[in-house]
Amino acid sequence: MMTALATVSDVKESAAGFEVELNCEQQTSCNSCSSQKSCGTGIVSKAVGSKSLHWHLVTSKAVKKGQVVEIGLPEKSLLQSAAVVYLIPLFALIIGATLAQWALVPWLGGGEGLVILCSAIFVAAGIYLAKVLAVKFEDLSSRQVTLLRILGEPIS
Repeated sequence: MMTALATVSDVKESAAGFEVELNCEQQTSCNSCSSQKSCGTGIVSKAVGSKSLHWHLVTSKAVKKGQVVEIGLPEKSLLQSAAVVYLIPLFALIIGATLAQWALVPWLGGGEGLVILCSAIFVAAGIYLAKVLAVKFEDLSSRQVTLLRILGEPIS
């Protein structure tokens, strides 16, 4: 299980316990890296800025707005999301190139341009499918967030 620190942004009492809304700033290790000026990831993270992540969970522990808590995220769903985002477009590229090379080029008498065009179309379809599936996996993983411990009041 992966852990992260989050801040309680809202708490509502319900029959099942407490419905808690959490916020967490996504952090990279670029600030402590010695090659951050020449690294593409470091440059992109500076340009894009920090991303705020939001979670919702139900717990029996009483928490207050503004408290810092440690949450647990299941590794399986995060790995599934990463696999979907990276592998589906890659496999779509391979399938599109293979289909064009073996079926369309001999049938239409085209060349490499037809293979590239078909591959690009399949990659676009793969990216769209990956986005749709990633939203479903993200929703599933956000429902599996668990409260591990309450760390305390925020430093103001």
